[in-house]
Amino acid sequence: MKTIFIAYDQAHQDNVIEALDASNARGYTILEQAGGRGTKGGEPHLGTHAWPSMNSAILTVVQDSQVEPLLNRLHKLDIDNPLLGLRAFVWNVEQSI
Repeated sequence: MKTIFIAYDQAHQDNVIEALDASNARGYTILEQAGGRGTKGGEPHLGTHAWPSMNSAILTVVQDSQVEPLLNRLHKLDIDNPLLGLRAFVWNVEQSI
């Protein structure tokens, strides 16, 4: 099993959830109001007067076979909307209950 951490501009919310649904990633946790700044450029998302936009993040745990299809969908979403920002990272799940 793998954990996928997805950080994205809040404008992506519906599309990210659609990508999860299309990849049969049923369970996830949404972290609203996540601030940050991307590594490749773009403006900070800090929720301040100077930088008013915000990010959100989702954690989902999926079977290994679900990772690649989900990452492909997310990558397409990021390419289609380069100014919004979206990143996804995959971690191994050692144990769960």
